[in-house]
Amino acid sequence: MDLFSQATAKMAPLADRMRPKTLDDFIGQDHIVGKGRLLRRAIAADALTSCIFYGPPGCGKTTLASIIASNTSAAFAKLNAVTSGVSDVREVIADAEKRLRIDGRHTYLLLDECHRWSKAQSDALLPALEKGTIRFIGSTTENPMIAMTPAIVSRCRIFQFQALKAADVEIAIRRALTDFDDGLGFMRIEMADDVIAHLADMSNGDVRVALTALELAALSTDADASGTIVIDDEVIQDSMQQRVMPMDDSLYYDMLSAFCKSLRGSDSTAALGWAARLLEAGCDPHLIVRRVMAHASEDVGLADPMAMVQAVSAMQALNFMGMPEAKLPIAQAIIYVCEAPKSNAVVMAIDEAMADAKTMRHENVPEHLRDTHYHGAAELGRGEGYLYPHDFPDHYIPQNYRPAGTEAKEYFVPCGQGYESEIIRRREKRKKIDEAYGK
Repeated sequence: MDLFSQATAKMAPLADRMRPKTLDDFIGQDHIVGKGRLLRRAIAADALTSCIFYGPPGCGKTTLASIIASNTSAAFAKLNAVTSGVSDVREVIADAEKRLRIDGRHTYLLLDECHRWSKAQSDALLPALEKGTIRFIGSTTENPMIAMTPAIVSRCRIFQFQALKAADVEIAIRRALTDFDDGLGFMRIEMADDVIAHLADMSNGDVRVALTALELAALSTDADASGTIVIDDEVIQDSMQQRVMPMDDSLYYDMLSAFCKSLRGSDSTAALGWAARLLEAGCDPHLIVRRVMAHASEDVGLADPMAMVQAVSAMQALNFMGMPEAKLPIAQAIIYVCEAPKSNAVVMAIDEAMADAKTMRHENVPEHLRDTHYHGAAELGRGEGYLYPHDFPDHYIPQNYRPAGTEAKEYFVPCGQGYESEIIRRREKRKKIDEAYGK
């Protein structure tokens, strides 16, 4: 490394300077790089094949790729999916083919943000992957099964990284405080154990966030009379501003799924918790209320008809009031849908009706049910034989209203939950009237 490169490295952010350089210094992810684990054995044997590192920000994906680069006899090329194009990929492949042909050395290609790669970029790489010219290491925060080209994913082994534990982040913070070469060891910093724990907790498992906040705190805090920089909870709070809330497409849909399942599962605390996290991460509140409206029918239905009223009212309140005021009616609707008796009878009814509409033969509408509003309908026999229910006791009279082929079917089968027990009672009453008329 020349003097210019050394100076540039010293000016790099603390999080970059403090990246572990060996597997023994690597923090966390014991489930994939712990002693005896497959990935660790493959790295040690220099036998790693194409793979994708998938996990939240700041958990060590790029760091592990750098460790692989420094511990392999193969060549190592690095691209970023945001800034590189097809020509860059082809250049790496050409160099790799030449290298493999001349001295038998393989080439690793590390691609940061690989979920941002286009189909054209992916297609350019595929032949080299299939031939083994390139050993691909993709790094992504997005679920590769969803965000990446299936042809690339199918040729790679996926290693899922987890957010680091607070204790792991604490290790990184303490290293940074004591490292004289790359860290802040040259500064007289005083930081109590509980303050370090607080910073680690606020970072939500993201080492980069923790070290960035630590560096800001250290550089922006004046030293006391003894030359000591005291970093306390107040300084950390100013540096962090608020707890980090990670969010990507995969996590967004996972959280939305958890919210919907909490509504169905009658756990209002869980539903409110997921809704709050979605809102904190910037989710459009209209989407949350739309899900509440859907589940008011899907999971409550006629067991409590007021659930839909509450849900629609929450949407109206959101449109009229906006946020943050509308969070109260939204929360009210969420709680109501959670605590209401549950029934999926409405879902079962419309699903069966739609299935029959697609598969059953369509017959003409029975004469007594046909439209009679136009002149001459009577002469055509339209509506003949129709019995007007309000002319009879209880405003009910048995007659066939059903499409041909569904006379013996019953789409809506109330389960007896909540208000549906009243529907069962009313049906029993109408059944007795049917029997009186010999129906």
